[in-house]
Amino acid sequence: MFGLSRSSTLGLLKQILKPTVLGRTAISLHTSSTCCNSLIPIVLDKTTHGERAYDIYSRLLKDRIICLMGPINDEVASVVIAQLLYLQSEDKKLPIHIYINSPGGIVTAGLAIYDTMQYIRPPVATWCVGQASSMGSLLLTAGAPGLRFALPHARIMVHQPSGSAQGQASDIKIQAEEILKMRKVLNAIYETHTKQPSQVIEKWMDRDFFMTAEEAAAAGIVDRVLKEAPVRSDKHEDTQAVKHP
Repeated sequence: MFGLSRSSTLGLLKQILKPTVLGRTAISLHTSSTCCNSLIPIVLDKTTHGERAYDIYSRLLKDRIICLMGPINDEVASVVIAQLLYLQSEDKKLPIHIYINSPGGIVTAGLAIYDTMQYIRPPVATWCVGQASSMGSLLLTAGAPGLRFALPHARIMVHQPSGSAQGQASDIKIQAEEILKMRKVLNAIYETHTKQPSQVIEKWMDRDFFMTAEEAAAAGIVDRVLKEAPVRSDKHEDTQAVKHP
């Protein structure tokens, strides 16, 4: 699809989405539902000033842990970006940890998170638990070098953006050309972070391409597969070491 002529882009009629979505396919293996708020536990944090109640995600945020779970959309992106910026304001050197279990989602929302991860000063460690499919896999591989991890039974999937469009032929043609541009952008990001040649990335992105954690490590999507908890470290030095709150 990369080399389609201007006229043949009309053949993408049934594949162009507005907004463009990466990772929302019909395969049920990588779909998920939004977590119900009533199921979020409340924890007590004891300090010298007494006890304070937190929802579990706010408590994890104190330890510089962000949970990116479920489909990636504009609302999720807004929350994740806000947390990244807040943690940078708290400490510009200590790593931030993003745990990812996502089937993918809207490309623009995912790229907003990606750009923020690259913009902020603290190194961002990424951890795949469960799955990192589509846009989720792009965010996984966008972690700081040496700080991209997957657990043993995690599943990673990459593919090209898909979509659908309605309207006049000229409008459909515009959308087809735009999605091809977006594919080039995504390919370039994977190429940058995995160090794989463009031909390999294009082959991955042609169809749903699934990888085990070990295969993802061999492909450069992640740096390591962790089978046991890393050593705790709270020092600011040596950010390439595995640091976990």
